[in-house]
Amino acid sequence: MPNPLDRLNLNLNLSLPQRRAITCLGILVWLGFYVCVVAALAGFLHGGQITALIFYALAGTLWGVPIIPLISWSENYKGKKKAK
Repeated sequence: MPNPLDRLNLNLNLSLPQRRAITCLGILVWLGFYVCVVAALAGFLHGGQITALIFYALAGTLWGVPIIPLISWSENYKGKKKAK
């Protein structure tokens, strides 16, 4: 599966430590935004404990999905190919 960030031509010839620093910053920014959104949405939750359990289980799991392409980009140093 091609990396979505490669389509944006973000191959800026960055070193591995630079890519990792950008990724760390991106993850921190994303998590801050995500926590604020989840906390705001939790205020509108109606229902019992099962509803809250499902909501927080999904929220606690889905935060990582948008981060996967960013991590993939950061570890694709100098266009190395993944072994199949």
